[in-house]
Amino acid sequence: MAQLGTAAGQRKKKKNMRRYQLLLMALPLMLLVVLFAYVPLFGWSYAFFDYKPGLQLWECEFKGFYYFKQFLTDRWDMLRVMKNTLIFALLTYVVCPLPMIFAIMLNSVQHVRYKKAIQTLTTFPNFISWIIVYSLAFQLFSSEGLITEALVALGIWPKSYNVLSDSGAVYWFQTLMGQWKNLGWNSIIYLAAIAGIDQELYEAAAIDGANRLQSTWHITVPGLIPTFIVLLLLGIGNFMNVGFDQYFVFKNAGTSETIEVLDIYVYRIGMQNYKYSYAIAIGIMKSVVSILLLFSANAISKKARDGQSIF
Repeated sequence: MAQLGTAAGQRKKKKNMRRYQLLLMALPLMLLVVLFAYVPLFGWSYAFFDYKPGLQLWECEFKGFYYFKQFLTDRWDMLRVMKNTLIFALLTYVVCPLPMIFAIMLNSVQHVRYKKAIQTLTTFPNFISWIIVYSLAFQLFSSEGLITEALVALGIWPKSYNVLSDSGAVYWFQTLMGQWKNLGWNSIIYLAAIAGIDQELYEAAAIDGANRLQSTWHITVPGLIPTFIVLLLLGIGNFMNVGFDQYFVFKNAGTSETIEVLDIYVYRIGMQNYKYSYAIAIGIMKSVVSILLLFSANAISKKARDGQSIF
């Protein structure tokens, strides 16, 4: 009995040591999260003061919730910016099934070399800077661009048309550019999910006489739906974060009214107009909305998982 007790104690000690080792391995990452995610939260205090560069914070006039009220009363700019942000966010959700569809189509390619080549070509744009993407788009879609001249010659576009400065084309054009850049990268997780589907299901379906389309519809698609729902719910928390780089580089005098989303508006107010406190207040409001959306999505997913009514 004493030997059994000693052996059990040693196993427990080794288990505890393993836990400590894992904790120490995770500690640098935890420190980075605290450093870059939580320490900057102290900057939120600037939203409650009329901050002037060169002065200490306690030397500035205390404003309380003045800038938060201004956020709610600055109707014209805020309505325009929020409208652009919501439209881009909703368009992102409309096209969110495309990576799953692309992954299913790519998985159906039988030739291994073609499959790898397609995956490489579609994934590579994700690693290209938006500045380079804009340079490429300028060469193709400006008034003298290659694609523009071809479409003008075919009579599809009017002469000297420039889609990059057309405010009416901002929403659909920027959505297409975003899909071109991120489609292959976003499909990787669906390809991994397809690889995790039990292959015996396909073999059983083939024995029952199912063709490839039927197997895809009744096996692959249901197998990907849980992954799709999880990614959709995770994306709800970032509903207000539609991006900055893409819209910033494509912004010009012709598209400034329709392409300016909330992040660009905060940059313009804070860095160009030097209204630091007001810009921080807007950022706080955006974070609060994102947190509320995240908790709402989590509550909905719990009810759906437990089979309860969402409403």
